[in-house]
Amino acid sequence: MASTKGKGRKSATLRVSVTLPPDVHQTLERIAREKKVSLAWVMRDAAEQYIANKWPLFARPEGA
Repeated sequence: MASTKGKGRKSATLRVSVTLPPDVHQTLERIAREKKVSLAWVMRDAAEQYIANKWPLFARPEGA
């Protein structure tokens, strides 16, 4: 289901559901608390960094 919600996002976003091991989930929640951001923000940031590192040609340009 596509959603156009998303602060500062110019394109439509998609909602996904993932299953994580408890320790990974706890670590992500701790990172989110420390950075004072949402768990979703941490996961989006991690996914974008993963793509940039593994497939640089597919990385989003800075400021996009």
